[in-house]
Amino acid sequence: MYRILLLILLFFIVYYIGRLFIKDISTGKKKENPVQDSEELVQDPYCETYISKRTAFKKKIAGNTYFFCSESCLEKYLKRMNNH
Repeated sequence: MYRILLLILLFFIVYYIGRLFIKDISTGKKKENPVQDSEELVQDPYCETYISKRTAFKKKIAGNTYFFCSESCLEKYLKRMNNH
């Protein structure tokens, strides 16, 4: 009788430890992917499209940093600012 109770108790202990271990593995993978896949987007002030901050053309104008999708948008924005 004691052997059966001991085996049942041992089974539940192994079951819960295994469950915690599997849960830690699965949640660890879910936490890594969104951080790696996310990328900061910025808006081009001229054409108003969203672009990756990493690949955008960066220009500091009057103390503010602006991000552009292309050199063409940068030039058009500068022309528009000079006309105002």
